Amino acid sequence: MKKEYNFKNAEKNPYINKLKKQITIKLSEEVLDYFKRLAEETGIPYQNLINLYLLDCVKNKRTIKFD
Repeated sequence: MKKEYNFKNAEKNPYINKLKKQITIKLSEEVLDYFKRLAEETGIPYQNLINLYLLDCVKNKRTIKFD
């Protein structure tokens, strides 16, 4: 390893807007069980599945309809 590095010509991370932010969220056991079962079937981690589902909601501008 070098003692010092020159970052003078460094570029900003082009993927910075795609980074995920860690949060705490309370989900019902039913929801969590559903996504964990889906994760086992698909091989995709359940947290990624939840994120994909919510991202789909955002992209399609889905809203909640209260009865």
